[in-house]
Amino acid sequence: MNKQGLVDVVYAKLGGTRSSAEELVDSMFESIVSTLKKGEEVSIAGLGIFSVKARAARTARNPKTGDPVHVPAMNVPKFRAAKALKEAVK
Repeated sequence: MNKQGLVDVVYAKLGGTRSSAEELVDSMFESIVSTLKKGEEVSIAGLGIFSVKARAARTARNPKTGDPVHVPAMNVPKFRAAKALKEAVK
């Protein structure tokens, strides 16, 4: 399923117009992203927890040339599935 699939599900469930369903899905994604940008967690009961993890700087190796490459420190998104989601997909 992709974003358009989610829009279709929201449209079928709530009715209205497809553009309003798409706005709803977009605003949900924007809310999650903006909360993660602040360094906070987003916890959705029954689904899981979205969080941000700090990854330290490191030296990697270019597989083609073998030369060392510096990879800077960065924040990366992380998702931990809830127990209910794990059980549902078993």
